[in-house]
Amino acid sequence: MATKFSLLLFLSFSLFFFLSFSVSSDAPRTYIVHVAQSQKPTLFAAHHHWYNSILRSLPPSAHPPTLLYTYSAAAEGFSARISPSQLPHLRRAPGVLAVEPDQIRQPHTTRTPRFLGLADSFGLWPNSDYAEDVIVGVLDTGIWPELGSFSDHNLSPVPATWKGTCQSSPDFPSSLCNRKIIGAKAFFRGYESYLERPIDESVESKSPRDTEGHGTHTSSTAAGAAVSNASLFHYAQGQARGMASKARIAAYKICWSLGCLAAMDDAVSDGVHVISLSVGANGYAPQYFRDSIAIGAFGASRHGVLVSCSAGNSGPGPFTAVNIAPWILTVGASTIDREFPADVILGDGRVLNGVSLYYGDSLPDFNLPLVYAADCGGRYCYMGSLESSKVQGKIVVCDRGGNARVEKGSAVKLAGGLGMILANTEASGEELLADAHLLAATMVGETAGNKIKEYIKLSQYPTATIEFRGTVIGGSPSAPQVASFSSRGPNHLTPQILKPDVIAPGVNILAGWTGRVGPTDLDLDPRRVEFNIISGTSMSCPHASGIAALLRKAYPEWSPAAIKSALMTTAYNVDNSGGNIKDLASGKESDPFIHGAGHVDPNRALNPGLVYDLDTEDYLAFLCSIGYDASKIAVFTREPAGGDVCEGKVGRLGNPGDLNYPSFSVELGGGSGVVKYKRLVTNVGSEVDAVYTVKVSAPPGVAVSVSPSTLVFSGGSKTQAFEVAFTRVAYAGSQSFGSIEWTDGSHVVRSPIAVTWNGGFSSSI
Repeated sequence: MATKFSLLLFLSFSLFFFLSFSVSSDAPRTYIVHVAQSQKPTLFAAHHHWYNSILRSLPPSAHPPTLLYTYSAAAEGFSARISPSQLPHLRRAPGVLAVEPDQIRQPHTTRTPRFLGLADSFGLWPNSDYAEDVIVGVLDTGIWPELGSFSDHNLSPVPATWKGTCQSSPDFPSSLCNRKIIGAKAFFRGYESYLERPIDESVESKSPRDTEGHGTHTSSTAAGAAVSNASLFHYAQGQARGMASKARIAAYKICWSLGCLAAMDDAVSDGVHVISLSVGANGYAPQYFRDSIAIGAFGASRHGVLVSCSAGNSGPGPFTAVNIAPWILTVGASTIDREFPADVILGDGRVLNGVSLYYGDSLPDFNLPLVYAADCGGRYCYMGSLESSKVQGKIVVCDRGGNARVEKGSAVKLAGGLGMILANTEASGEELLADAHLLAATMVGETAGNKIKEYIKLSQYPTATIEFRGTVIGGSPSAPQVASFSSRGPNHLTPQILKPDVIAPGVNILAGWTGRVGPTDLDLDPRRVEFNIISGTSMSCPHASGIAALLRKAYPEWSPAAIKSALMTTAYNVDNSGGNIKDLASGKESDPFIHGAGHVDPNRALNPGLVYDLDTEDYLAFLCSIGYDASKIAVFTREPAGGDVCEGKVGRLGNPGDLNYPSFSVELGGGSGVVKYKRLVTNVGSEVDAVYTVKVSAPPGVAVSVSPSTLVFSGGSKTQAFEVAFTRVAYAGSQSFGSIEWTDGSHVVRSPIAVTWNGGFSSSI
């Protein structure tokens, strides 16, 4: 990400969590307490009275327990700050299902409508009325309401179904809410509990006002109104427009300078239709029953609310995707066909491509001496690390990593340097992220960076300059490509569920920004802008959220699973040059563990033909199939753990791979060498009497058979079942990929297949 959200953020639904730094082993921490709502004693008029009674029943402590939040929509229970020594007693309290500590979370931080094919004259935009009256809940750093992106011009009155409010404060009077921003709340009690003091409002606002920029950017990406002549320092100039430009925004400020809380429960109670959450776990995704996002999203799904989440920015390593519960739409990040070229011209005449958003004094019209930061104090260009005598008046090559990209340029400037070339290392490959540098600077890929460093090493008098070429739209390089930072599968919790689900634009995205901080989000940046260009799966998530809002308006009867299915089965895997989508980390072709079902295609999603639908009972059967017992499932159902909650459900779902998911992830190796999955599709096309035939592109080394191979729909039969058998026939490496397509001549309903091999392969089988 391009913001100071490299700081750890902590998240739970309707709660606020923080990592405890106290040296005391019994120092209070914040916990989620899940309860069975049916177990509330009748003597308590309200649930919060019951919760306070539970806390008062705990053994004495030097730190009295404090009730922070209660919740009842996405989940049932409360959050409280208590001492660890009190935990055993709390867990034994009648009606308590589970108690979980805080979990570390971090945020995952316009040309895109046209790149996505959205137009006023045809397709999803006019057929959904731009999602008017659909309410998108954005859980982030708040919102900067004065921007033109949040104008309510030509919008109808606030939907009558809306139950939320606009919190008023000195810097955010309720009058700032309108027919676009229909709700705004700030959740700070847990934050103040962690700080053990009130928020310093000279540093950050104790209101829904966004002082970081991230929330304003995601909100305007998902549902911002059209703004003409938008740009960042004249870069990307044009009309800025959210995906769902008539959707309403409910802003929930959950992130602060040191962490995040979430308001999923409040958002569901308030009446949102889509939740956009660009936040996730740090490290591997936690088990579903310990993952507050997964639990909250399960509750939201029960209420018909689609939850769209970022996959994370921990790529390109495998198993890094987070927010991977099957009831969540998990979104990776990709590029668009817009570049901000800033090329390096070496003294020997070679030109190496780079990107930059620098706006300021030009370099001299002659080449400058060129040095490598490793020879001047430190390759990563930390502040104060460079020797002025070796840097002054020169262009410095700094390696990416270790500190903020723009901060490196500031270190060069502080040491007297005139320019910087930021060189990718193997970790980032050829991924290029444009930044609004504070001195003349550009970023180059690993290959170019190595060439520049080799030139410095071999040349007696190495020199260079940087040529800034503004905004360029076109087919070179090809787009989309998957960002190297985008987190990937396989799914380390449930290998039978393919994650991420889709990719969407998340690199160098222009959208609204806060007026409180500069475009780099660094304290040393005095500039203020209305729009900013940043990158991350935090940017791809609101694109998908906005498209989901459009589909919600077009098909209000569709379930969240049906909307997700439409997005997945219509996604594409070919870039604008006609080749397969590539992975910027390796330069090779991407695959379903990297891009899921593919890149979202809004107009095709309007008419998917068939959908793979799911409901709460299906998800409960899934939890049973992965071995969850009654106590774990109770966290999701909010009912006591008595009895066999999985009785009858295991038969409904023989194994996790039988979940009616729009993709196929298969483990082969050992046993019989055959894996079978069942699926059920629903005809949502305009032709009631439709006949679909299957086309299989089998992964190398795998035989795939589908039975039946033809699906016949009619007025009395809108759903049809089929079974897929995967048989290993030859070892084709650790992973192989293919697809299954159903077509009736006008629709193509595509599902990716990802196969992993475990336990080796016996040629005798």
